[in-house]
Amino acid sequence: MNKLIPAALILLALYQYANTQNGSKTPLNDTTTVYESINHTQVNKASFKCDGRQHCSQMTSYDEAVFFMKNCPNTKMDGDRDGIPCERQFRDSLW
Repeated sequence: MNKLIPAALILLALYQYANTQNGSKTPLNDTTTVYESINHTQVNKASFKCDGRQHCSQMTSYDEAVFFMKNCPNTKMDGDRDGIPCERQFRDSLW
């Protein structure tokens, strides 16, 4: 199982890269859903709680940003509204 996670992420990254090279933009929501289903099974969601933080600069990880965006009110972490929070800050975590 642990070997499947990196392989799945690499395949998703290659798919995304290939589509951007062709001049088309693939919605990241599809890959986000797969990424979240793979990685968030390993994260203890009980370690995160809504505490009023709203901005990317207040997040310490991509998983934390995803939790806040999905579960907490008034977050401001998805400026382009593609379902992926804090893309610039956590770009290395995404791909």
